[in-house]
Amino acid sequence: MDEERMLHPSWTDKSPAEMEAVSRLFIFSCVIAGLVGILTIFYTAFQWRRNINLSWMKAVAKSKKNPKAKHKVPVAPHTWELESVSRGKNLNCCACLKPMSPSQTLGPTVASDSFIHRCIVCGTVAHLSCSSSAHKDCKCRSMIGFEHEMHQWAVRWTELTDQPDEASFCSYCEEPCSGSFLGGSPIWCCLWCQRLLHVDCHSSMSNETGDICDLGPFRRLVLSPLYVKGLSPNSGFLSSITHGANELASSVRATIRSQSKKHKHNNETSVDIGSNGIICDISTESTADTPENVNGSHATEDNCIDGMNMGSPCQDGAIDKKMESKPSFRRSGSINQKESQALRMKQRYELIDLPPDARPLLVFINKKSGAKRGDSLRQRLNLLLNPVQVFELSSAQGPEMGLFLFRKVPHFRILVCGGDGTVGWVLNAIDKHNFVSPPPVAILPAGTGNDMARVLSWGGGLGTVERQGGLCTVLKHIEHAAVTILDRWKVAILSQKGKQLQSPKFMNNYLGIGCDAKVALDIHNLREENPEKFYNQFMNKVLYAREGARSIMDRTFADFPRQVRVEVDGVEIEVPEDAEGVLVANIGSYMGGVDLWQNEDETYENFDHQSMLDKILEVVSISGTWHLGKLQVGLSRARRLAQGQSIKIQLFAALPVQIDGEPWSQQPCTLSISHHGQAFMLKRTAEEPLGHAAAIITNVLESAETNHVINTSQKRVLLQEMALRLT
Repeated sequence: MDEERMLHPSWTDKSPAEMEAVSRLFIFSCVIAGLVGILTIFYTAFQWRRNINLSWMKAVAKSKKNPKAKHKVPVAPHTWELESVSRGKNLNCCACLKPMSPSQTLGPTVASDSFIHRCIVCGTVAHLSCSSSAHKDCKCRSMIGFEHEMHQWAVRWTELTDQPDEASFCSYCEEPCSGSFLGGSPIWCCLWCQRLLHVDCHSSMSNETGDICDLGPFRRLVLSPLYVKGLSPNSGFLSSITHGANELASSVRATIRSQSKKHKHNNETSVDIGSNGIICDISTESTADTPENVNGSHATEDNCIDGMNMGSPCQDGAIDKKMESKPSFRRSGSINQKESQALRMKQRYELIDLPPDARPLLVFINKKSGAKRGDSLRQRLNLLLNPVQVFELSSAQGPEMGLFLFRKVPHFRILVCGGDGTVGWVLNAIDKHNFVSPPPVAILPAGTGNDMARVLSWGGGLGTVERQGGLCTVLKHIEHAAVTILDRWKVAILSQKGKQLQSPKFMNNYLGIGCDAKVALDIHNLREENPEKFYNQFMNKVLYAREGARSIMDRTFADFPRQVRVEVDGVEIEVPEDAEGVLVANIGSYMGGVDLWQNEDETYENFDHQSMLDKILEVVSISGTWHLGKLQVGLSRARRLAQGQSIKIQLFAALPVQIDGEPWSQQPCTLSISHHGQAFMLKRTAEEPLGHAAAIITNVLESAETNHVINTSQKRVLLQEMALRLT
C-alpha cells in the first residue's frame, strides 16, 4: 500500500501551498483557454462579415457594369498616382477586390509590392497590375448635353473624411448606412452630392426621382458638370486661331469708333490716374465685340481697376449711364495675346453658358506649402467639388490656367490652399488678368505662419480647420463669408541714382530688413538643401526656433542703425541705436500671430490704429533675435516708429530682406514702397455679430449687379464702404 502511494501520489499528500499553486495554475489555464476561444469566435465572425461584404462588393461591381442600367452618366477613367502600399492598408483593389496589403514573404519584395495606384479624384486604389483593367467609374467632369445633373453612384472603396451631417443615412429609406454586423445591404455614395444609398433602394429611388442630383449642400460652390465642355487636343489650337481673329477684328472696330468720337466730342471721358499710378477706366470695350470675355480684360462697362478713391469721378452720376465703348486700358503686367494663346493651347476644358446666378469656387493648392498636405487636400476637394475647378500650383503651372478657365464667369470666389507666399502668388495673377469684378479670395491655412489667414479669421493652420469640422465647414464658411478689402503695396528696388535694378515686388503682409530677415533667409537656405526636414507645420516652427536661437548671441547687426536710412512721407525717421531690424507692416499678424502694432496699446498717443485697408503702413523696430523670441511669447512689444503712405529705405550695406516670408540678400540700394491697389478678400464671419449681415449684403450686391440694377463700379464702392464700416 505504501509502495502504491509512492507510485501514485494523491492530493492529500500535497501541502496546502502546493495545492493553492496548482489551483491557481488551473484557473489561469482556463482563463487563457476562454480568451483564445472568444478571440477565435470573434475572428471567425469578422472574417465571415468580411467575406459577405466582399461578395456584396462583387455584386455591386457587376451591377455597375450592367449595360441596361438607366440614367447612365458619362464614363470617366481613373487618374492614377503612385503611392506607398503602407497608405493602402485595410483597402481592397477596385479591380480584383483583393486586399492591398502585400502578403508576408521571406523573399525580397518587388516594386509592385511596394507601391499601389490611387485615384487622385475619388480615392480608389488598385494594384499596379490591375489598374489598367479597372472599371471607368470615376467622377466625371462633364455632363454636357444632359438636361439635369445626374447622381453618379459609386462603391465606397475608402472612408470619406469630409461628409455632411445628414450623409450617414440612406437618402431614400432614411435608415442608417453603417451596415449590420452580418453585412446588410451594400452602400453606394453619390460622387457629387455625397449622399449615401442602399443598393436595394436604388431602383425605387430612380423610378421616383429619375436619379436627378442637386449637387448637395455646396451646390452654389460646385461647378456644375452641365456647363463643362471637354476639349480635344487639337481644338485648343483651332480655338486660339479663331479667338485671335475675333480679338483682332474687335480691336479694329473699337479703334475706328474711338477715332470717330474724337471728331464728334471735344471732351473725352476722363481717365483718373491716382497717386498710386493705378488707372481707373470708366468706359471699356463692349460685350457685343467680345462676347467671350465676361469677366476678363475686355470687359463691359465701368471698369475701375483696384485703388478706387471714395471721392473719385467713378462715383459721379455718369456711371449710371452706359458709356460708349472704346479700347480698354491694360496694366503693363497684364496677360498679353501671346500668353493668352499659350493658355488656350493647354486648355482641356471650357465653361459654356453658365447661369448668371452661378457662384462657383476656384481652388488653388500648393502642396509644397509648410503643412505638406497638398495631395490629401486635392483628393478631398475633388470629391466635394468638380475636379475641373481644383488646380495644383507648381513651377510649371501657376494660377493663370485656372483664372483663364474662369474668365467667362461673372461672379466666382477663390480658395487658396497654402501659405502667405501662395496667397501673394494668386493675387499677382489676378492683377494680371484685369478682372472687371475681381474675385474675392479665401484662405485655407496650409503654410507655416499663415498670417493673412489669421487676420481674416480662417485659422492658424490645418489643425484648427480639422478641429472646427474639416473641409465641409470651410466650404460652408466660404459661402457665407463677407467681402473685405486688402491694401497691396509695390516695392521698387532702385539704385542710389534712382534707376530700377529689377522688376518690382508686391507686399501684402510685411517687409523686414535685418535680423528677422536673416533668420528667414537661413531657413530658406536650409529648406533648399534639406527639403525632407520640412515635412509639417510643427517641424517648420521648431526649425525656425532653432535658427533663431543660434542667432541670439550673434551681433551681426550691431551697426544696423548706421546701415539704413528710413524716410516716411518725405520725413526722415530716426532708427533707435539698439535696433537690429526694421519691419514695415500692413496687417496685424507677423511671424505666426505676433501683433507688432497692438492697437490696444495706449502709450502712443500720436499714432492711429492699424488697418489693412486704410492705405497706410506701420513702421516698427526690433532689437535683435532675442527680442523676436520675446515678441513670439508675448513678453515684449515692438517699438513704433512711424505711419505713412510712402516709405523709402536706403541700404548702405548688403543686408537680408524679406517680403511676406520670401527672403533674399540685397546689395546696397533704395527700397521704395508705394500703394499698388486693393484686393477683395473673404473674411470668415461665423463668430462676428455683424458678419452674417455683411455676407447677406455681399450676396445682394452681386445679385443686383447680375440683374443690372447696379454696375460694377457701384458694387465696388459699396463693398469698400461696407468693409470700412465693419472695420
